Amino acid sequence: MLTYKGTVFPWHCDEMGHMNVMWYVGKFDEATRHFFHELGITPAVVREHKRGMAAVEQTIQYKRELQAGDIVSVPSVLLEIKDRSVRFAHEMRKVDTGEIAATTTLTAVHFDIVARRSCAFPDSVKEKVAALLA
Repeated sequence: MLTYKGTVFPWHCDEMGHMNVMWYVGKFDEATRHFFHELGITPAVVREHKRGMAAVEQTIQYKRELQAGDIVSVPSVLLEIKDRSVRFAHEMRKVDTGEIAATTTLTAVHFDIVARRSCAFPDSVKEKVAALLA
């Protein structure tokens, strides 16, 4: 599913003329927010139920440089879901060429914000995930 589409702006680029790693992470983070929304973990649910997501592992591979003016898209895929955690991947592509610029795989844990510990996903998320996997 498409979870992000945007532009590399000049202020995203470092002294070597390509997008700095902090912006790859930022764009992947925006994709993650949209991905969680598709799973039913929306800002309203987070606020109402005092639940959230905590990243526990992230691996990034940089494949191609991105420069100011490049348009990128990020499709995301669910790799695995367990009772309290989810593993998923993003792939950042240059829109005009389809080249993969970077990939990342993340593991996140469903989190009780008040108790400060992991907790099981609610049934509503399990139902959304089942629909996505179908």
